[in-house]
Amino acid sequence: MSLAKKALEEGQGILRLAPNWVPRSFCVPGRRIKLHPDDYYILGGERGGIDERWFSSTTPAENGPLTGKDEGLSKVVVGPEGKEELILLKDVIDELQGAIIGDRIWNEYKSWPMYSKFFDNMGPLPHHIHHNDEHAAKVGQKGKPEAYYFPPQLNNHGGDFPYTFFGIAPGTTKEQIKECLMNFTKGDNKITNYSQAFRLQPGTGWDVPPGMLHAPGSLCTYEPQKASDVFAMYQSLVNEAIIPEELLWKGTPKDRIGDYDQLMEVIDWELNVNPNLLETRFMEPIPVKPLEEMEAAGYIDKWICYRSADFSAKELTVLPGQTVVIKDSAAYGFIMMQGHGTIGVWDIETPALIRYGQLTHDEYFVTEKAAMEGVKITNLSKTDPIVMLKHFGPNNPDLKL
Repeated sequence: MSLAKKALEEGQGILRLAPNWVPRSFCVPGRRIKLHPDDYYILGGERGGIDERWFSSTTPAENGPLTGKDEGLSKVVVGPEGKEELILLKDVIDELQGAIIGDRIWNEYKSWPMYSKFFDNMGPLPHHIHHNDEHAAKVGQKGKPEAYYFPPQLNNHGGDFPYTFFGIAPGTTKEQIKECLMNFTKGDNKITNYSQAFRLQPGTGWDVPPGMLHAPGSLCTYEPQKASDVFAMYQSLVNEAIIPEELLWKGTPKDRIGDYDQLMEVIDWELNVNPNLLETRFMEPIPVKPLEEMEAAGYIDKWICYRSADFSAKELTVLPGQTVVIKDSAAYGFIMMQGHGTIGVWDIETPALIRYGQLTHDEYFVTEKAAMEGVKITNLSKTDPIVMLKHFGPNNPDLKL
């Protein structure tokens, strides 16, 4: 029996995943993702600090020539304690196809077309942009819509700048933005002078389509997104740190590097100057059923990311001492945020501290078949709720808001 089939059989349709840490050379870790304090720079200074953990990922990280083998790729844990083996989630899906992600997604995408992550930065990120499918295809990638949710469990401390710039302020001209881009190598190009910032609130989120300029703030963020790592940095100085010019041209075809009109073409202008960003991009959690009905059944299930067709996400709470059976119409990955108990044949728990390379019981992938049949979750605590964040692929059949 192959390792992939063994994993599927062992977990009875639920795959256990290993922690998947990703460094970013241009970021300072916010130290809220439970990695041991000694391990944030364990990959060496030139790799930068680890400020991301990727979930249910079949997408390799794009971290330049020093990128490690399998960096960004989630691994499935197979076998009993002390004899565990690891296999790439991508390889499991490639082999077992619809038995893992469902025939609906496999037949259309021939892959798992999203992933999620925590990104945990002490300061703000530069004002940057993700390309749409058309522009990303020019460099052999896919476009990247994404969304944010700020888990209360990871945000007792807001970092240095818990505000996010979104879009371009109405009244700004294209010439003003192009001038900022042309001034990229002259120090501070002041592009956020032409944007607007919103204070970030734990327990809420934002939707960020491709083509939209955004400078994420310093809350620890849960971020579902399309399976891509394409971006370009349009701000030259952030938090007194200079951004390398090569990141301005990241995602640009080689024959158009140096062409500022190409950078302008990546911007979805109407999307950016929309004066109603709070109305169209902000996301308050939405209960999937009436709260009283769910609480009486022992759980609370809420949509937290729901404005994109490319992915969606829920926050599931199982109340103390309760056993519930939760059904979904699509495969999903999940990460534990609080509490402990069981799901199917597995233990689930929320670690307080994780060493680099250590295995955990806080991340899993639920196959479509298991999700549709219903997963049995038992909260073994008398006082502490189980809280998990669940990330789904495109066109979730249950998402009918």
